This record gives sequence, structure tokens and C-alpha cells, in this order.
Amino acid sequence: MKSFFETLKNIFKIEDLRNRILYTLGILLIYRLGSYVVLPGIDPAQLGALQNQTADGIMGLLDMFSGGSFSRASIFALGIMPYISASIVVQLLGIAIPYFQRLQKEGESGRRKINQITRYLTVIILVLQAPTYLANLHAQLPASAFALKGVYFTISSTIILIAGTMFVMWLGEKITDKGIGNGISLIIMVGIIARLPFALVAEFFQRSEEMAGGLVMFLVEMIILFIVFMFSILLVQGTRKIPVQYAKRIVGNKQYGGVRQYIPLKVNSAGVMPIIFAQALMFLPMMLASFDTETTTGIAAAFSDFTGFWYNFTFALLIIAFTYFYTAVTINPNQMAEDMKKNGGFIPGVKPGKKTVEFLDSIMSKITLPGSIFLALIAILPAFAMILGVNNQMAQFFGGTSLLIMVGVVLDTLQQVESHLLMRHYDGLMKTGRIKGKSGM
Repeated sequence: MKSFFETLKNIFKIEDLRNRILYTLGILLIYRLGSYVVLPGIDPAQLGALQNQTADGIMGLLDMFSGGSFSRASIFALGIMPYISASIVVQLLGIAIPYFQRLQKEGESGRRKINQITRYLTVIILVLQAPTYLANLHAQLPASAFALKGVYFTISSTIILIAGTMFVMWLGEKITDKGIGNGISLIIMVGIIARLPFALVAEFFQRSEEMAGGLVMFLVEMIILFIVFMFSILLVQGTRKIPVQYAKRIVGNKQYGGVRQYIPLKVNSAGVMPIIFAQALMFLPMMLASFDTETTTGIAAAFSDFTGFWYNFTFALLIIAFTYFYTAVTINPNQMAEDMKKNGGFIPGVKPGKKTVEFLDSIMSKITLPGSIFLALIAILPAFAMILGVNNQMAQFFGGTSLLIMVGVVLDTLQQVESHLLMRHYDGLMKTGRIKGKSGM
């Protein structure tokens, strides 16, 4: 415990790191305060029907991703999900359209163009989603809740909702540039964590009201939650090490190489991005149909049932597919083989060049399959928790999107802090080894 507090003191001794942490906390505070600012012309005291609508199911997930802004009719009600949806579309276009493939290969300039296209596409998605959200408000809230009515309210509120999401996106970029990184992920995570205390309290009181064994069941739930949390950490950090032998090289009077090192290939190289991408796509049927769950039928009704078979089956398949897709984007066997060759390295028993590429590709395929399946299983655990009687809010933390995002983002953030400490020759956060987030490799 003493070393832990010593590490905290060291963190605030480093001026750059201290400023980045305080800057990040300030930006997150602005985001949380903004999530309580209600759209002009709406009576905050009459939002009960909207909050009941978002208490569970797919609408509850949507509210969770917006940090509760959705149920408060906030200026940030649409959250960051439109930007995530636009990012999915742009990355998929990078596979099919040569223009986007060229941009991906142009380095920093290409990345700036892709970011600009993503922003424009985000605005287009918001133009479609904002009126739909307002239509849902009119369907859920009584007429007396609206001080403003008609076209003026629709146009002004649409502009405010679009500006709100773009402002949240800008806050995330500022955290990435001037804070401790992972800006968009941190914003999503803060919204999720904000719901955890309320979920715990609700589950505790629900179990305490049961006649027999209620508190025992609550204790069992906490133990299961801890076990799932530990398995999630293993999933995020698990690696398979590939040995690489470096040949001896003599340059002048110095000898280089002649040692064996290891390439750590992660079981889940994609981190939590497949979950976020898959969840964004699962929102689409509800967005395209209607926010009024009482009138949805067919496909929209099937995908509105958070505990239903088709929702969870499709969600799991999307996660597996996006895990392979994101792994292919982030891990390039050709580049790895080329780098090894340039540095005089080779994998024992494997010929350099094409054979090394095939070997690395085969290993990645083999370790990604169980990793993606395990990721999908953890993602659909909340549905089983709900079926077994766990409070709907609390069930979201039994695996699923909530827990995996929290684990992945927390580990990445700790890794950023650890890097600053080690660069300045301070002890890291962990004595037994380096923290490995999804971007650590």
C-alpha cells in the first residue's frame, strides 16, 4: 500500500503527466455537466416516461452509451454513437474502395483526410437521427412537457443535437491530443461508470426485499461479477509469444544480435472495438423503425428484445466478424516479416519471406478464433443475467459491452501513465510486470 501511494506521488511530480491528467479530468467534467443540460423548450420535470422507456432493453443500452443523456433529453442525447457508426462505414469502405485504400497508405495526410470524411459522414447520420429522436420525445412525453412546438422546435433542437454530438467528439479529440489519450473511449467509459453506483444500489435493495436468501444471492452475484471481471482482464491481456532469433552482426568493434527475442501476438488484438462496432450496428434496426417499442414488429421487434435469441446470436456473430476485421487492420504479417528481415531476424524453423508471412498469418487466425468467441460470450452474458433475475441495470455489468469497455479503457489508460513513469525512471504502477492494454503492442 505504501508503494502505491508513493507511485501516486510520483505521478504528480511529473509536470507534463500531471497537466495531462488534470486536463483530462476537466474535459470529462465538462462532458458530464453537459449531459444534464436539457434541450431548450422541454420541461425536465416531465421526463418520467422517457426514463421508463430507457430503463432496460436496447434503449437502456443506448442510454448507457450516451452517459444517461438520452433519458434526460440532454443536448448530448445522441452521444458519440453517430461518430462510431461513421467510423465503421469509413473503415468498411477502406476494404472495398481503392480511393480509401490509398488514403490509408498515405500516412498522416491520408489519416487527416479520413478523419475529415468521418466527420462529414457523422453530420449526415446526425441529420437523420436527430429528428427521429425528437419524434420519440413527442411520442413519449405529454404535450405539456413542450414549451416550444412545431417546426421551430424541431429545427432548433436538431441543430442543438448535431452541435452537441460534434462538441462531444471534439472533447474526445482534445483528450487524445492533450490529455492521456483514448479520448472517445474514455468518454464512453465515464458514461458507463456513472451508472454503476445506481445499478449496485438498485440490485441491493431488490435482493434485500426478497423474503429468504436475497442478500446471499447479492453476495453470489458480486463474486460472479469479480470472476467475470478477472476473465475479461485475461482476455484483454492474453498473448502468445513467437520466438525470433537474431543473427550476429559486427559493426565496427560492436556486436549486435545473436539473441532470441519474442513477438507477443495478442489473443484479442482488436481490444474492445469489435464490441463497440457491433453494438453500433445493433442499434440500427431500432433507429430505422421507430423508438416506440410498442409498435415495432418483425425484424425491429426481434432486435429490440435484448434477451432474445436472434439479438444475441446476431450480436455474437458481428463481434466475431469485427474481431477478425479489426485484427486484419491492426496486424500486418507482411510488415512484421519485412521488419524481421531488415533487422536480421527469423523465426526458428520457418524460412524468411513468404513462409514467415504465412506462418504469422496462420498463428493470428488460430489465436483470434478462440479470442473472438470468448469475447462474444462475455458480450452476451448480460442477457443470461437478466433471464436469471438480475436487475436490468446491474446485468449490463456482468460482462457485455459495459465491462469489456471499462476493462480495456482502464488498462490502456494505466499503460499511458505507466509509460510516462518509466520514461522518467520512476517505478511503474505494477511491480510484477508491465501493464498491457490493447494498444500496448
